[in-house]
Amino acid sequence: MDGADIRWFKSSFSSGNANGCVEVAFLPDGRVAVRDTKNRELAPHHYTPAEWDAFLAGVRAGEFDRP
Repeated sequence: MDGADIRWFKSSFSSGNANGCVEVAFLPDGRVAVRDTKNRELAPHHYTPAEWDAFLAGVRAGEFDRP
């Protein structure tokens, strides 16, 4: 997989963010890739569907909210 066929997504909440943001791609093998928009040449982090679902559940539950 050369990456040319991967579609990356950025949150609509990050538009206009001068500090950069992260992008997410859903890979053909089911994993989720996450990369930094400021340095797209670095290898992305990869997560299994279960890891990604657990992360999103934590976000929705407020587990990562700032104190």
